[in-house]
This record gives sequence, structure tokens and C-alpha cells, in this order.
Amino acid sequence: MKLHGGKAHGDENVLITGGAGFIASHVAARLIERGYRIRALDSLLSQVHRDAGRPEYLHPDVELVRGDVRDRECVDRALEGIGSVVHFAARVGVGQSMYDLADYTSVNCDGTAVLLEAMMDRPIRKLLVASSMSVYGEGAYRAGERLVEAVERDRGQLERGQWEPRGPKGEALTPVRTSEAKPPALSSIYALGKYAQERMCLMFGASYGIPTVALRFFNVYGPFQALSNPYTGVLAIFAGRLLNNRPPVIFEDGEQRRDFVNVRDVAEACRLALERPGADGRVVNIGSGESVSVREVAERLARVVGQEHVEPQVNGKYRFGDIRHCFGDISLARETLGFEPRVGLEEGMVEFATWLEGQVAEDHVEDATAELAERGLTL
Repeated sequence: MKLHGGKAHGDENVLITGGAGFIASHVAARLIERGYRIRALDSLLSQVHRDAGRPEYLHPDVELVRGDVRDRECVDRALEGIGSVVHFAARVGVGQSMYDLADYTSVNCDGTAVLLEAMMDRPIRKLLVASSMSVYGEGAYRAGERLVEAVERDRGQLERGQWEPRGPKGEALTPVRTSEAKPPALSSIYALGKYAQERMCLMFGASYGIPTVALRFFNVYGPFQALSNPYTGVLAIFAGRLLNNRPPVIFEDGEQRRDFVNVRDVAEACRLALERPGADGRVVNIGSGESVSVREVAERLARVVGQEHVEPQVNGKYRFGDIRHCFGDISLARETLGFEPRVGLEEGMVEFATWLEGQVAEDHVEDATAELAERGLTL
């Protein structure tokens, strides 16, 4: 067995798979600021990159290699001379994953396996893998003073519009911050794939002596999101609707709570994980540590883009694969990485709104919703 690892240094060559994507492009820019040299491997999927060309927002110093992470020959070329790897390449989207199963599984699982095999005999110092809060399913809950597992919401409950999960004895629950100690409760093919990615990378790292960290991102938002992709982050979907003078569409009653973390904070978390050893071999939450309802975030976005008169459209429907509440406990990130979110939601949304000025979005939300309904994936 060949052991890898070594000391972090800022002039290192780093490969970012999926490196032309929204979050990864911010990570690349942050690392370049620190003196790293960045190569990005990306398939430039048209659903994310409308013209399938090099994105204008990608830092000019990023060396972009167009290719599929499942293509071993392409991955081998991308890994030449690389010191550390940041693995973002994945199909992203809970709803779409529930009917595009083969492609999501192929990219997220098979692609990760190809990457890891290609890394096997190379002197890789560090591996980061981008995971997701979706692996938790429902977040953590309390009944009185006790932490309890939420009972999965059944079809009858959802058809009656009873959105809140209950405890094992039918008791009312209060959502609380979700820590890494909560067992996974996978509720979508996307979540299953992200969990497989993090486990594969951590097992590989332990076996081959490569310090590896799996970062579970909560709801990341900020400039450069794919506004025309109806399966991207919820803030980008809402923004795409507002840019077309249409109301944001909200499932259930809009009171489901999430943790919205600014992409600049996420990029800094990746930088810390690449340079510091405290989280090696672990899964770490990266979020804001705060929660907000989906309805509230839609209303706040409408306000900051000057469309206060646009009321969100709350459709009272359930989308299979969705969960009710999940927001992060980031104590471990603080302890192991020295991570501290710096961008508050209000400041981040103003920055996001400024970037939105002049952006063009093709609104595919109604088509995507109809697709899910035709397949029986909404109630």
C-alpha cells in the first residue's frame, strides 16, 4: 500500500473536479488568492452552462479541462502534476434525481470511483469531497428535552397537508440544529449518491493514507448560480422566477426551515480544510448555523430585488424526496477548522441581488414541476 499525504503549501497544484460550477468556481478563486495553481475538470453540462463554453465568471488563471469524470483517460490527464484534489463533480438536484436515476448514479458514484482509482498511485497530499446536508433527510428534532428521530411522513399525512413530522409516539416535535452525529436518512437518489461519494472518499483516504475531508454543505447561495437550471439551489430558482416577473413557487406551506450559507463562506471553509489537519478523516457540516423559512427567504429576496409586490405562490403540494426541516450545527467546523461564517443573510442577499442586475434567466420551473407531476412525484 502506498502512503501519501504531506505538508500543505500555497503554491500547490490543485485539481477541482466540476471546477466550472457555481461553488467550485468560488473555491478556485479563493485558492488562487492564496497562491495555489488551479486546474478545473468539468463536462460543462448544458443544463448548468447554457452555451457549454468556458463561463465568464471562472477566474482567468484557472486551467479548464473539458471532460467527464467517468472518462479514465481524461481524469488521468487532469491529475498530471496535481498535489491535492477537491471533488465537486456531480449531478445536482433532488427532484430530477428521482426520475433520472441512472445518470445521477453513474456520474456521482461511478465518476467518484474512476477518480479514486486514478489517484491510487499518485502522490496526492489531500482530498476534499463536496457532500450535502441532504444525506440527513429530516434534520434533528426534540420532543420536550429529548432528541428524537422524526417519523418519516407518510402519504396519507402529506395528502392531508399535515406537513410537520411527528415523533415515534406521535408526539409534536421541535426542529433543532443538526450535527454530524445524526445518522443519515436518505430520501432521494441525489442524497444516496452524495452519501456514497463521501463514504467512498473517506474509505479510500483511510486505506491509502491520503488525508480526506467530507464537507456537508447546507443551502449555498451567491453570485454565479445557474439561474436557468430548475433543479439548482432554491434561491437561484426564486431569482430566475423574479427576473421573469413571476412569483417564486413554494412547495408545502413555505414554513419548512433551511440553513442558507453564503458561497464566500463555503469557499473559505474549503480553503481551511485544504490547509488544516483538524478535520482529516471526518465529515463536517458547513453552514451558517442559522435557520430561516423558505417563505421568508422568498419574500426577502423579492424585497432586495425591488419586487416587494410579488407574492410567493405557495402551492400546497409535496415533492417526493423533500424533507421538512434541516439546518446545521457547525460546532465541529469551528472546532476542527476554525471556520466562522462571515456573511449574514441580509448582506449576502444584497450582494446576490446586485449580481442579478443584468442577468438573464430562462424560466423552466413550470416545465420541471409538470415533469415531476406527470411521473407521480408530487402530491
